[in-house]
Amino acid sequence: MKRLKRKTTVEMLWPYVLNLLRERPMYAYELRDAINEKFGFRPPMVSCYLVLNKLEKQGYTSSEWKDQRGRPARKYYKITPKGMELFKQVGSYFRELAEKLSA
Repeated sequence: MKRLKRKTTVEMLWPYVLNLLRERPMYAYELRDAINEKFGFRPPMVSCYLVLNKLEKQGYTSSEWKDQRGRPARKYYKITPKGMELFKQVGSYFRELAEKLSA
């Protein structure tokens, strides 16, 4: 079970990221904390950056830098319409998988 949990959380981080970005734009550290709070695991920071970078390159998210009033600017990520469609497909896939496993 431990291996399965790792495979479906830390090693498959992108659905969790898209889920949270549906709520509002977030920066990487904020996403990491939100994943921990909502889903109960804390991914490595480097994993968050890698996933965010890949999602953006593939057009599932976009980003913009925002000034923070006297502090360094932060890069905020938001989900794109293409990312919303992918998230819907992920949800359908997992619902179908759960049905098959529980049958």
